[in-house]
Amino acid sequence: MKDGAGAIAKGATAAAGVGETARPTGTRRMFVRDLILPCSIGVHRHERDAPQKIRINLDLAVEDDGALRDDELADVVSYEDVVDGVRAVVGPDHVNLIETLAERIAERCLDDPRVPWARVRVEKLDVLPDVGSAGIEIERWSRKV
Repeated sequence: MKDGAGAIAKGATAAAGVGETARPTGTRRMFVRDLILPCSIGVHRHERDAPQKIRINLDLAVEDDGALRDDELADVVSYEDVVDGVRAVVGPDHVNLIETLAERIAERCLDDPRVPWARVRVEKLDVLPDVGSAGIEIERWSRKV
């Protein structure tokens, strides 16, 4: 059943027609909180000399059909895989801007075709003596949406 705007009404299901793929019927919100990593980041000389602590928080929309078929890890986006991907992005290379790092993390998260949306927050924890943290939060959508 469709509403007047052409969107699928709540509670209805969409059958895939010829040449179409079935759309998921829902989403899960997967999150990672307070991942703290050392990172070589910043434009100032003192930031290039030694890594500093950053905190990363992620919220990911994960498309699903509302059912876990076999109670298997392969049926979901694994937060362990997501965290490993973030660690690989942060890695040993220096990044000048926290915005650049956030974009790279979002791109990595959106590489999974089941993830159409990501919110990434990256904070420098020791950047200013009288500030708990300073950082950036971005939201990105997959180009596949």
